[in-house]
Amino acid sequence: MGRLLYELGRMDEKKRIANERASDKIGKGSFSWAWELDGTNEERERGVTMDIASQSLSTPRRNITILDAPGHKDFIPNMISGATQADCALLVVDASTGEFEAGFDKGGQTREHLVLVRSLGVTQVIIVVNKLDQVRNDKDRYDEICELLRPFLLQSGFATSKTSFAPAVAISGVNLVTRPKSNEPLGQWYAGPTLLDLLDTLDPPIRAITAPLRFPISNVFKGQTSGIGVSGRVSSGVLQVGERLRVLPGDESAVVKSIEYNEGVVPWAAAGSNVTLYLTLIDPIHLDIGSVLCPPGDLVPLAMSFTARIMTFDIQAPLIGGASVELYHHSRNVPATIRLIAIRDRVTGAATKTSPRMLQKSTSADVQVTLRTSSMSGPSARAQPIPIEPFAVNKDMGRVLLRRGGETIAAGIVLDVNTSV
Repeated sequence: MGRLLYELGRMDEKKRIANERASDKIGKGSFSWAWELDGTNEERERGVTMDIASQSLSTPRRNITILDAPGHKDFIPNMISGATQADCALLVVDASTGEFEAGFDKGGQTREHLVLVRSLGVTQVIIVVNKLDQVRNDKDRYDEICELLRPFLLQSGFATSKTSFAPAVAISGVNLVTRPKSNEPLGQWYAGPTLLDLLDTLDPPIRAITAPLRFPISNVFKGQTSGIGVSGRVSSGVLQVGERLRVLPGDESAVVKSIEYNEGVVPWAAAGSNVTLYLTLIDPIHLDIGSVLCPPGDLVPLAMSFTARIMTFDIQAPLIGGASVELYHHSRNVPATIRLIAIRDRVTGAATKTSPRMLQKSTSADVQVTLRTSSMSGPSARAQPIPIEPFAVNKDMGRVLLRRGGETIAAGIVLDVNTSV
């Protein structure tokens, strides 16, 4: 993404040279473009994205916020946090011999990322087949990768009309903003859209502006001059400067002092906006990643358990009733247990078996999810309820993921919440 930002004038020449020199100095020269978004010392030293970084860019018809998410399997929880804030997905795959296969083979990160973003409500995806210079800009290699991905994307729930592909040599800026010339290696066989063209044609989703405000917190930090900052995406509703908001879970409230959006200060923000809020009249100890801000008169339900309709993925082992799992909801992940209620027909939705003992792969089922304390908690510790709503009430607040042993095993929607604590 660093090269795209440079081509669009979002990174100046001085910054490019500084990144290039500094990355060369520590033997990471090939990662210099990534340094525009990989800002921490650890990310730069390891040459891998570990956390979510954001930047904004403009196309002729769209203002876009880019959320750069980790691709490494060790940082999937952070990737999930970013995906919950996304409207569309931009997946960059490596065309180098063996590299694409490593990501796309069973258990690979390319597969998991596509399944995750679709499960979290993303319906549009752009696939950039990068590093084609490593395979001599071979058209057959590009076609091979596209043909392998197309049926998997369809199987994962992406409509063909919402899926786009483009070849690129990003490190050289080829086919990012301008099409390659016909006498250039890639231009000899490709005359389709650039990455910028595809970004410009993305369809803006319908926003839940009239619904009650819901703002899941994805990050908490101390502002340099404006108090406590929290960042995230407005899931629904509208918020404005001066508004008092409740922080859930808990009994505290805060006042919005200022709102930052696309590097500017704005008086209000609506559903779909990725913003930073600076809050006053609250101790930062009461603000956590995963907490939700909402109006005092329209609170999000707090639940210790809920029922959900899930779909298991291509899991390595069956999901057994009573099993311990990790529940992911926006930027929050908590330990939970699963009770199996019924297996459902994937087409008709009718119950085909009640109280099953286990769920195999690619199975639709109703389950009850109950929060539990972690194994690291003391004997007197109690699990705390989380703010969550049925999917029928608020789509963004009603999607969940389940993981087990580092593997994403299921995704689903909340049917009902049990608010008795």
